[in-house]
Amino acid sequence: MTSRTQPRLSRTALSRTALPRLSRTALPVAGLKLPPPLPEPGIVHLGLGNFHRAHQAVYTADALRHSPGPWGITGVSTSAARGPRPVLTGMAEQGQLYTVLTLRRDVGVAATVPGVHHPGLVADGQGAEVVAAIGSPTTRIVSVTVTEKGYTFGADGRLDLDDPLVRADLAGGPPRTALGLIVRGLQHRARTDGAPVTVLSCDNLMANGHRLRALIDEFVAALPASERPELQAYVATSLTTPNTMVDRIAPATTDEHRDLVARAFGVRDSVPVPAEPYRLWVMEDDFRAGRPAWEHAGALFTNDVAPYELMKLRLLNGAHSLLAYLGLLRGHRCIDQAVTDELLGGAAEFAMREEILPTVPEPEGMPGKAYVTELLDRFANPALGHRTAQVGSDGSLKIPVRWAGVLAESLAAGRVPRVLALGLAAYVRVITADDAYDERALGTVHDGARPRLAELAARASGPADAARLLLSEGDFLPPDVAQHRELIDVVGEFAHTLAVHGVEAALRSALT
Repeated sequence: MTSRTQPRLSRTALSRTALPRLSRTALPVAGLKLPPPLPEPGIVHLGLGNFHRAHQAVYTADALRHSPGPWGITGVSTSAARGPRPVLTGMAEQGQLYTVLTLRRDVGVAATVPGVHHPGLVADGQGAEVVAAIGSPTTRIVSVTVTEKGYTFGADGRLDLDDPLVRADLAGGPPRTALGLIVRGLQHRARTDGAPVTVLSCDNLMANGHRLRALIDEFVAALPASERPELQAYVATSLTTPNTMVDRIAPATTDEHRDLVARAFGVRDSVPVPAEPYRLWVMEDDFRAGRPAWEHAGALFTNDVAPYELMKLRLLNGAHSLLAYLGLLRGHRCIDQAVTDELLGGAAEFAMREEILPTVPEPEGMPGKAYVTELLDRFANPALGHRTAQVGSDGSLKIPVRWAGVLAESLAAGRVPRVLALGLAAYVRVITADDAYDERALGTVHDGARPRLAELAARASGPADAARLLLSEGDFLPPDVAQHRELIDVVGEFAHTLAVHGVEAALRSALT
């Protein structure tokens, strides 16, 4: 059940202290349907960010309204560096409730409260408790949204055995990485009742289930010899890792969203989640210990997730990154401003239709051209306020997933995708040039590879040389792409144009 009002987000902070805090007795919508009582826990979810709370949690709540079951969620914050604790604290103060604001351009906002979470945990400091939760026989699904970097793989795609946190987890300390938590939880299950379980990746990785299974196997293989046989047997017989595709834009929460909840619904919610109306979840139906009736919430089950994954990763996520880096250089704070910039939006549309779409097979029921049109409309939703700096963060991990396949296939066919090449040059400039954009006004682009890439750029004789060095030695693109001479030259030319003549000149050059 929803209620609508116009999403007049104001930058003026409203006083929320006099309002009742969101709770099961103070809901933002009278008569809102919640799954009463709270379902027994059956899912442990790693990564308690906005995307999970606007996507899997909402699907689960809707499924429970149709078919009750033991599918309550125990959320685990896995990234202390970017502030998960306020989310845990806010949800705890609100009885694990929060508002999902579905922001519609020119129509209004719908609000719902999933109400499916149990008290959460923090991986850094409560690793043993997380392992116990994963190992509990009542846990049937362990779902994951930890972003690309949370899988702790190296440039070759394999488990990064040089990562100090991975080494510590392998040595037997309280686990802190997602892989360590999962594997130690599986080990707990293997040593107790051996109950089967499904580990469900919901991150933007191609063949994410297969990728996660391979990383689990590599982690197990790296354990001391005495720990391997029992665990390897359990994993082989009692674990499934279905492939999935997830799609919903859920930007970071701001005070404007908190003010909107207060103004529209008369309650105080410190951790609301803004989201677009669109949502999609495609999965293989391979759940060893059961699952919620997600199909009644609109999820699609199929034997072949790959075409859906590829279309979403290359078109939505790929275009998102392109708009982020070029948008920052154009001075745009949000994605909607970037895509409605006539020159930049035109370049993004050209890249989607002419450079990316030819590399994407169309899944059943999702015509590629129609999906591009839909994406452009979704990106242009001003109510979302999706920050370019947020989308552009962790590019060293996102670009290989979003752009590398398009680049490789295009180069093999004798084409250099010029707008994507400009995107690479824009990424290099954003990540290595201190004067690339107004960081104070637009926000910081976080990237774990930034110090290493900056060192490479410092060796360069100029912008073009810096781009060539980062491509050839930066280890964020596969060798067949990173060493391609024509691509390196084109990216170098664009890097020079960006530094000397500016982003407008570079965009016009890319489109000629």
